[in-house]
Amino acid sequence: MAGYTVGQMSQASQTKTVTIRYYERRGLLRSPPRTSGGYRIYNDDDLDRLLFIRRGRQLGFSLENVRELLDLADQTEAPCDEVNAKVSQHLIEVRERLEQLHALEAELQRLSKSCEAVGSIKNCQIVEALSRNREKRLPVGA
Repeated sequence: MAGYTVGQMSQASQTKTVTIRYYERRGLLRSPPRTSGGYRIYNDDDLDRLLFIRRGRQLGFSLENVRELLDLADQTEAPCDEVNAKVSQHLIEVRERLEQLHALEAELQRLSKSCEAVGSIKNCQIVEALSRNREKRLPVGA
C-alpha cells in the first residue's frame, strides 16, 4: 500500500490541499496518521475515496449527497437500488435546472435583441427592462 503526503494526494487527485483538509474536517475523509515530523500520510484507499468525492462534486452532487453516496459505497454487500435512487433524483434536479437555464437563455436573447446599441443609456431598452417594476410597488418602509 502506497503512502501519500497531502501534496502527493493533491497532485494525484488534482485537488487543492486546502480542499483535502476541508474534506477531512467535514468527515468525508479520515484523518490520516502522521509521521514523526507531523506529515499526514494517506493510503490508496484514501486516494480512491478522494477521487470518488471529486467525481461526485464534478457531477454536481452536494457534499451531503456525496457523504450519503460514500456511506452507501462503504456497504459493499448492500443492494445498489439506493444509489440508483439518489442518482435518479439528482438527474431530475439537473433537468429542472436545465429548463430554468433554457428559460433564462431565451429571456437574455429577447433582451439582447431589443437593444439597438445606439444612443445613450437613458434610451437603452435593456436598462429599461431591468429597471421596470412590473409588480405593484410597496410603500417605503413596508
